[in-house]
Amino acid sequence: MPEPLTPVLTKRWLSPTSWTLRTYEQLEGYTALRKSLTAHPDQLIQLCKDSGLRGRGGAGFPTGLKWGFIPQGDGKPHYLVINADEGEPGTCKDIPLMMADPHSLIEGCIITSYAIRANFCAIYVRGEVLHCIRRLNAAVQEAYAAGYLGKNILGSGFDLDIVVHAGAGAYICGEETALLDSLEGKRGQPRLKPPFPATAGLYASPTVVNNVETIASVPYIVNGGSGWFREMGRERSPGPTIYSLSGHVTNPGQYEAPMGTTLRELLELAGGMKDGIPLKFWTPGGSSTPLFTADHLDVPLDFEGAAEAGSMLGTKALQIFNETVSVPWAVMKWTEFYKHESCGKCTPCREGTYWLVQILQRMVRGEGTPADVETLLDICDNILGRSFCALGDGATSPITSAIKYFRHEFLELCASNAGNAQAALAGAGAH
Repeated sequence: MPEPLTPVLTKRWLSPTSWTLRTYEQLEGYTALRKSLTAHPDQLIQLCKDSGLRGRGGAGFPTGLKWGFIPQGDGKPHYLVINADEGEPGTCKDIPLMMADPHSLIEGCIITSYAIRANFCAIYVRGEVLHCIRRLNAAVQEAYAAGYLGKNILGSGFDLDIVVHAGAGAYICGEETALLDSLEGKRGQPRLKPPFPATAGLYASPTVVNNVETIASVPYIVNGGSGWFREMGRERSPGPTIYSLSGHVTNPGQYEAPMGTTLRELLELAGGMKDGIPLKFWTPGGSSTPLFTADHLDVPLDFEGAAEAGSMLGTKALQIFNETVSVPWAVMKWTEFYKHESCGKCTPCREGTYWLVQILQRMVRGEGTPADVETLLDICDNILGRSFCALGDGATSPITSAIKYFRHEFLELCASNAGNAQAALAGAGAH
């Protein structure tokens, strides 16, 4: 059994009425804010850099470095935007965090805004999660009433307004520049980069876009210090994080553990494989990351460990599949999702995902040919690195990795088709 971690990010989740300001303040809530407001903004940026905190939304970019990119003294307004558009299949960490402990996100937003000299923050939440939006709005109102938001916060002279914005349920708006366009009232489509959001983000002004879990980690770093934060996790990926386990596990859910925890350890925490049926394949970071097999149980699940094993940590959405699941069928379902969610702006993604779905559906129906496997790989090769944003690249990941590890399953579908064709010919000859 792995060494138990004293909860950090989830420490309030099981408290009665954990989402209220009263409970939050009883459990060290807003103490980090008071400490931050006595420091110079640049000290907070340096603290974040020293802690090694990396973005928990998928890319793993160093958070303090991102904050430091914001130009100072440019005469423009600065903005903080929270990406709470949690749409990656299998990802379910940010919404529970906002439901159980919304004030940790709000406190993190205030500290981050102070550090980057922003006076406006928008929290962009996926529109379908109405219960989460209501709870977050209620927490924001509590923070205003208590003097943590608005004018002259706690007598510091710092002003901040937070707006909770409900998106319309488009997966593409999880891409930061598409999110910014959506926030401005436009159709959510990715922008050409450069310029990057740090210099030309929301309303063409310097903007930091961070994930919910990233910003919710900030108050703990302020209170505990960078050294304390680095005691958890691994050297290049320090700190605690939340892993989402779904699929064929006995107890699916969110598990807080140090960065670098393995699936073997997480399965022990989750009670093992459901019904004792062995593991067949799994995703380390949602369906847009190359899948792993049972041979990867001991891969350290941090940014370097996952990459060295041939995948990505992504959003730490571990979808677990046992031996009863057909790999081509699972890949087809994921690809149908990406084809549906493609914004259509660029040709490789718009056309490529369409044809990938056509071929996979035909193969799963038992009507494929061995040549289809190579065609799938060829289409993926034409999408990868040629799309406007990462959606196209992500759509290829489950297909290429599935063929890498389970090519025989795709070919078996073709073999059954060949057998049916021969039987049909034989039947025709008999007549």
